[in-house]
Formats: sequence, structure tokens, C-alpha cells
Amino acid sequence: MRIMLKMSYNGKDFHGFQYQHNYRTVQGVIEAVLTKMHKSGVRIHPASRTDRGVHALEQYCHFDTSLNLTTDKWHYVLNRNLPDDIGITGVTEIPDDFHVRYHSKGKTYRYSIYTSEAVNPFLHGLKTHYPHKLDKTRMREAMAPFMGTHDFTSFSSAKAEIVNKVRTITEFRIEETDDGFDFVISGSGFLYNMVRIIVAYVVEVGAGKRAPETGEIIGQKDRTIVPRTAPAEGLYLERVHLDEGF
Repeated sequence: MRIMLKMSYNGKDFHGFQYQHNYRTVQGVIEAVLTKMHKSGVRIHPASRTDRGVHALEQYCHFDTSLNLTTDKWHYVLNRNLPDDIGITGVTEIPDDFHVRYHSKGKTYRYSIYTSEAVNPFLHGLKTHYPHKLDKTRMREAMAPFMGTHDFTSFSSAKAEIVNKVRTITEFRIEETDDGFDFVISGSGFLYNMVRIIVAYVVEVGAGKRAPETGEIIGQKDRTIVPRTAPAEGLYLERVHLDEGF
């Protein structure tokens, strides 16, 4: 039997999603609970691997099990045994050939910034503090050319090992909040640190620290042109777009 979990988590105290020996990760914590239940090792497979300090409002994983439990029972037992910074919000039995990563059509991320002069300690680890005024018109001008299909070499980490850096952005918008701005971006897929690099660039444009030259920067395919990466704490995996019916 294959079970799919829908979950959310606060990434502040995790070293990312993927299992790492001697570090607290989302995968490690969930697998420890499942292994205890099965009395043998269980591997979960995520739709996305978030980095250290990154949160998820909607994330999926699946695992295979021999235990004969209802989805309601799985939901109850897992939430009873998992820590408070992980919440299981849905449990579904899925076909044995369904894989949450390969049956995903894309993802949506949200990046949250607050712009007060002073740091708010209650937002520590949950939003990124930027103590300068940001021009929404300039930021929108910088954001528009990201739409569509491009080679995002200039906006991917130098550590990215993937050769093909062509990705498609289907949505990129800005939302004004009570204390700052949220950036919402959707696409077919994202390169390592791509969202955080894009946001760092857009914020610098909004602060008047650089010109909105997005098209030219994309065309140059040079990571050194955009050297900054926004902190992890403001980034949320907001939605994983699974295939129809899931």
C-alpha cells in the first residue's frame, strides 16, 4: 500500500527537508516515527526538498507500508507522534505507481519581507527583515521579464549541478502586506536557490540600489551579475501542483 501525506512545517529549526546524519531534518523526523511504527526502516519520498530554514505551507511525500491502517488513523497517529513544527494536514491512499515528485506539474513559492526600521523578534525565522523603503512600481518593472521560459543561469546558485537551467515561470506577483511585501512565484520547476536570488535582485531594485535590467541579466547567463541570495527564513513552499485528481 502506498500512502501520500500532505503536510506543512516551520523550517526554522530544521537543516532542510532531506535526511542528513546527525542533523535534524523534516525527512529524518518523519522517518523516525514511521520506523518506530513499522519496527523496520521506512523511506519517504518528497515532492520537493526545501533548504535549511525554509518553510512549507503545502508539501507532499509518499511511502510504502504493510500496515493496515485507515487514512484517518494514519492522520491521528502521525500528528500525535510528530513534533509541533510539523503538521500532517491530509492522508491519501494512492496507486503504487504514483510518485509525488514525478507527478508534480510545478510549484508555487511565497517570500515574505517586513520593512520596519526595528527588528521584530516575534517574526525571527518567519519573515525577512529589510529596514528600507521599497518602491513597488520599480519592483514590478523588474519582475515582469521573468515571465515565460528562459535560461536562468544568472539566477541560480553556482553550486547548481543541473546542466539544463531552462525553466518556465507562469506567475510572479507582489502582494502588499500590513508590514511589508510578499512575492509569489509559480513555475514548472526551480533551480537551487533560484527564488531567493530572484527576490534579492528585485528587492535591490525596489530599494534603488540597482536598475531594473532583468532581460539583459537573463541574457548574459552570468551568476556573478546577481551575487546576493535572500535569507532562507522568508521563503515558503506554498503549493505543489500535483497531477489532476490528486
